[in-house]
Amino acid sequence: MKEHHPMDILAQRHDLEAFRAAIRQWLEQTVPAGWPEKMARAPEAEFIEFQRWWFGELVKVGLATPHWPRQWGGEDLSITHQVVMYEEIARANAPNPTMYVISLYHLPATLFAWATQEQIDRFLPTVKQGVIWCQGFSEPNAGSDLAALRTRAERVGDNYIVNGQKVWSSNAAHAEYCLLLVRTDLDAPKHKGITFLILKMDSPGVEIRPIRQANGNAEFCEIFLDNVAIPVANRIGEENQGWQIAQSTLSAERGLIIFELSERMHHFFEDMLAQARAGRAHWHEDAGQRREFIQAYTEMQALRAMIRKMQRTLEQTGEMGPMPSYIKIFYSELLQRFTDLLVRIEGLSAQVLRPGLICGVYPTGNPLYDFISSWVWTISGGANEIIKNIIAERLIGLPREG
Repeated sequence: MKEHHPMDILAQRHDLEAFRAAIRQWLEQTVPAGWPEKMARAPEAEFIEFQRWWFGELVKVGLATPHWPRQWGGEDLSITHQVVMYEEIARANAPNPTMYVISLYHLPATLFAWATQEQIDRFLPTVKQGVIWCQGFSEPNAGSDLAALRTRAERVGDNYIVNGQKVWSSNAAHAEYCLLLVRTDLDAPKHKGITFLILKMDSPGVEIRPIRQANGNAEFCEIFLDNVAIPVANRIGEENQGWQIAQSTLSAERGLIIFELSERMHHFFEDMLAQARAGRAHWHEDAGQRREFIQAYTEMQALRAMIRKMQRTLEQTGEMGPMPSYIKIFYSELLQRFTDLLVRIEGLSAQVLRPGLICGVYPTGNPLYDFISSWVWTISGGANEIIKNIIAERLIGLPREG
């Protein structure tokens, strides 16, 4: 096969084999050797710069926004091409641009469903410029019950004056913009009085405090808002329409970002199998651990099948239906069970918490860190318990208790 310059990756989209080869060649030339070990122990500032550098490299070759349609300024790659891309990224153990999740998925899903063309033209280009976005939805007393949020916004002339507090905002300490939910009608039913705003993070009155987590990282933050002025021009949709708009945002969180994570998990499983076949692993000699591994491996393949079904549905209809919620629950619970198994496989040496990557979350080979981090996925994007209730009541039609 003729070799192509890595910058010609997208030129090979009409030949899937050549497309795969071009991505593989580019990854071989671009991914730094030993980056996971180095970044797991790097100071935060160095990790942030590494994330910015890697995202910039993806932008250069058109792989930062493969899932965006052309009208978004994206590459409009088919689901088949995206699967190939994520397979190769997982195989190469390339970095995950975890700091850009909100920028890449939540922001465009929100803008193109609800924003004006002027807002799209103003905010969407920031993504490829490397601007980090965060999300200000959850509050201390409004996490799983998001509609109970109390951050107040009062319209004064051409601005909303906002007061309140947000919590669990990923990468807020490094973000330039925030997708913000506020309450604009105190008398309306709680789902009806919410408005969706875009907050510039350097606005006067914004204070950000990182939250130290059980795994040692602090990418989650609290955001305090004290008489913060946000222009009415930064409102997405109509006033008090924020709850409906937020559903578009949350759909992106529960659906699209799982594509890459499932491929990385698959690659991790295959590496474990290869180690066992080569006689370099002991877990397969234990009947109980072997059964648990095979059960998890089977569930992982079922997960990949579910994701591919969702991808086909999305490509054919433009909708994902309820599948993102099912997949989010399935993936998060599988991740917890599997990382628990990895801790037990390693034994006593796994009881020491070693620094780990802020990765998004998938198994990295750092057992205790991965297990502790796995709990993020059962909470973020809507706690599993809440999502199960929604599925039971709204999709299956089961009655409410009492």
